[in-house]
Amino acid sequence: MLRIGEVAARSGVSVRALRYYEEQGLLAAPRSPSGQRRYPEDAVDRVHFIQLLYAAGLTSKDVLELLPCVHTGTATPAMMARLLEQRDRIDGQIAELTRARERLDEVIRVGREHVVADAS
Repeated sequence: MLRIGEVAARSGVSVRALRYYEEQGLLAAPRSPSGQRRYPEDAVDRVHFIQLLYAAGLTSKDVLELLPCVHTGTATPAMMARLLEQRDRIDGQIAELTRARERLDEVIRVGREHVVADAS
């Protein structure tokens, strides 16, 4: 079992974020007899997954709905529709970012051909 500070250090998130995840029902932390949170070893992986989903634009509510599917490997038809919707949204973001990167690559290529000396 891990203490909250250990999970925070290993996962790269703040103690406050871990408490928030617990409040949202995303992360469980049984208490020791002295009242300290004690996280299972897999809590670090779970926090990384939560962070990944947040980075992809999912909300706490979305993540909470998704987590049971991750653990059981099963999903209701409604959840499957939500998962497909989220994946499609992420695919759209990837396509937009790819287009932006391609434009920047073009600007960089042209800029390299016309670099001027720094006047400072």
